[in-house]
Amino acid sequence: MNDTDVAKQIQQMVRFIRQEADEKASEISVSAEEEFNIEKLQLVEAEKKKIRQEYERKEKQVEIRKKIEYSMQLNASRIKVLQAQDDLVNKMKEDAMKELLLVSHNHHEYKHLLKELIVQSLLRLKEPAVLLRCRREDHHHVESVLHSAKHEYASKADVHEPEIIVDHDVYLPPAPSDDDAHGQFCSGGVVLASRDGKIVCENTLDARLEVVFRKKLPEVLSIRKLLFAQNAA
Repeated sequence: MNDTDVAKQIQQMVRFIRQEADEKASEISVSAEEEFNIEKLQLVEAEKKKIRQEYERKEKQVEIRKKIEYSMQLNASRIKVLQAQDDLVNKMKEDAMKELLLVSHNHHEYKHLLKELIVQSLLRLKEPAVLLRCRREDHHHVESVLHSAKHEYASKADVHEPEIIVDHDVYLPPAPSDDDAHGQFCSGGVVLASRDGKIVCENTLDARLEVVFRKKLPEVLSIRKLLFAQNAA
């Protein structure tokens, strides 16, 4: 083999090596580009996922904030309605209390009422001797009906007439006045108690109003619900 043949063979080997190197480089480039694209896609998807999660988190926060604000507004509205309802009930009660003050103005009817209250209290206590308290301004009315009240009670209960001791030392509070609007007051009526003070029957007009109001409160609540439902409509 001469020098020319050797040179050709060497050139062929060089070309083969270069071709293999080019092919290998091309394979590496393609593989690297594929890995880069895959990694890039993974990064993009990861960022998209983060963005979606952040959007969902903020969306939930907005919804929660809306619910909280709605709940607060609803509670505030309910409080206003309840306050208005309470104001209405209190107004009705105040009007009724003002009417009570007029009861004692008609002396004839008030004396009859006092007698009925005394008899009712005696029937509840069923005591042979009781202590009676009234307002100072009602003292003479009470004294004038004591005898008939004792007789009526004895007839109804089929017992002897009881002993009724009118307390001249301690009186029930007077009727309410503008001078003492926040003090204790009594619109009329009586309080009877057993001699030992263990059993007490409070039969004042104010106490009876409270009893009637408690009994009628469900009806009052129904009326005010109807009123405010109509206003809301």
